[in-house]
Amino acid sequence: MTLVVHLVRHAAHGLLGRTLAGRMPGVSLSAEGRGQAERLAARLARSPADAVLTSPLERARETAAPIAAAMGREAVVEPALNEIDFGAWTGLTFDALADDPAWRRWNAARSLARPPGGESMLAAAERMRDLLERLSGTRATGRVVLVSHCDVIRAALLHVLGLSLDRYDRIAVDPASVSTLAIDEWGARVLSINEACP
Repeated sequence: MTLVVHLVRHAAHGLLGRTLAGRMPGVSLSAEGRGQAERLAARLARSPADAVLTSPLERARETAAPIAAAMGREAVVEPALNEIDFGAWTGLTFDALADDPAWRRWNAARSLARPPGGESMLAAAERMRDLLERLSGTRATGRVVLVSHCDVIRAALLHVLGLSLDRYDRIAVDPASVSTLAIDEWGARVLSINEACP
């Protein structure tokens, strides 16, 4: 008996690669991102899921909506899938952050550092671990789709792989990508990482 978990990063938005959007409200998918979400929906609908859970942020909900619709499901908001709270860094450009010693420390030691006024990556990893345990406890078999954010998905993958959070940058999690876990009585294992939707 196996539970298959698809970890989906939200599709592209207009601030991608330029601004640390974090939990900023009103960050919606771009036209490119809406196309990515539709292609994701078509791909994932080939093996329909029993549930589609999503981060509460707009860009994740907009990615989850067509996926859920293609499967005849409703996307359910799950707070554990929310983006890391980047505190005072939220909304700053990456250029503005480049010379901040705290930013450099964050990117060098994710297992120890915390954004000013924000949430550690360890806390994000713990909430993802708890969610996976809860899902595997209530669903011994089946398939679920979890729509979340880059570093939150990295945290889940690193946990399953037994790697330190400081190795976050060894895992690519691109917009609209799918990484897949299988959870059974032997525990969790990684089936795929960062699969792009053609």
